[in-house]
Amino acid sequence: MKQFVIALLLLPALSSAQKKEKYTAYLFTYFTGNTGSEEAIRFAISGDGYHFRTLNNDQPVLSSRAISSTGGVRDPHIMRGKDGKTFYMVATDMVSAKGWSSNRGMVLLRSTDLIHWTSSVVNIQTKYPGQEKLERVWAPETIYDDSAKKYLVYFSLKYSGEPDRICYAYVNRDFTDLEGEPRQLFYSPDGAACIDGDIVSKGGRYFLFFKTEDRQPGIKIAVSNRLTGGYQMQSKNYVQQTTNAVEGACTFKLNDGSGYILMYDVYMTGGYQFTKTTDFRNFKVVDERVDMNFHPRHGTVMPLTSAEGARLASEWLSPGPSLLSPRNKAIHPGGAAYDSVSEVLTLGVSAGTDLRRFDPQFVKYPGVSVMPAGEQDFMKGGILYTIKVGSKERRYLVVVRVSE
Repeated sequence: MKQFVIALLLLPALSSAQKKEKYTAYLFTYFTGNTGSEEAIRFAISGDGYHFRTLNNDQPVLSSRAISSTGGVRDPHIMRGKDGKTFYMVATDMVSAKGWSSNRGMVLLRSTDLIHWTSSVVNIQTKYPGQEKLERVWAPETIYDDSAKKYLVYFSLKYSGEPDRICYAYVNRDFTDLEGEPRQLFYSPDGAACIDGDIVSKGGRYFLFFKTEDRQPGIKIAVSNRLTGGYQMQSKNYVQQTTNAVEGACTFKLNDGSGYILMYDVYMTGGYQFTKTTDFRNFKVVDERVDMNFHPRHGTVMPLTSAEGARLASEWLSPGPSLLSPRNKAIHPGGAAYDSVSEVLTLGVSAGTDLRRFDPQFVKYPGVSVMPAGEQDFMKGGILYTIKVGSKERRYLVVVRVSE
């Protein structure tokens, strides 16, 4: 009888553990530039954190005019809520054509399905007294404060004649407004301007990645045992792995547990660099593994479940040829050529490759099915592949040819 009672008590815990879904994909939210519709929120998805494909054909998933006060939004940050099923996004409310010191607020967004969003604008200058000298409010991000049991938003503020500083404020329960006045989160030891804060919790500590905006610009790390203060420099070293100008650091954990990706916007060259780390001290460039069919500016990445990835793909992803991304090492670098007229993908492979048993090893994207799978006999000619995304599907002929 005692064994029977114990089994009943254990059932709820086992059921809860079984219901917990794994993260198998990623959502990248970003904007693309400084003009017109480029200052708008866009989405891309990935199955491995390296190969990303844009959603909605690289067009905005939300109207900037509908959600902002300026008509433009930049620097979107997205996160999953504490309950695991609510999503929060924040962005800079700004049109850069009006000047780099022209904006005074941010946009707060909330969703339960990643497709439909409610939004609110918070104007720091009109909300709080004594803000006459406020010049700009940049790059907000959200994090949950376990000690306060509330979400907070941190962002940079700049007042006339003063450097940019990273501040924070708590958010109300509905995620529609800030509570209390902004407080300074981080004090730069040399008084330099600081922007683009990105906080990651690891091993009971908080790591604040930020950009020093004046003097010698670059990305550094400050560390604290508590979320809202006490940050000290980890070292004097910059962590970007390029000599080009960078901004917009974002760090996300890989779903396979192999480490973290630190990515940043190499904005003067139009590039984006990915680096990998396990200790937040040593960063290795992994650009050779990254493939994106879009050109992002300052964005962030969040993990997804397979169901969430499939829902986003079904809503906004077309079964186009960009989803035929081969990884077989026998294919020459740059050896994949697509003819949009005939809808044929030709793969040039190394001499000695067995075409009777050849698998292009197409990248697996969330919510996407590519059939047939595995090894195929290409000696008989091209193979017709079917890409299916939700209820949408298209067929493409894949031809493999041996070349020197």
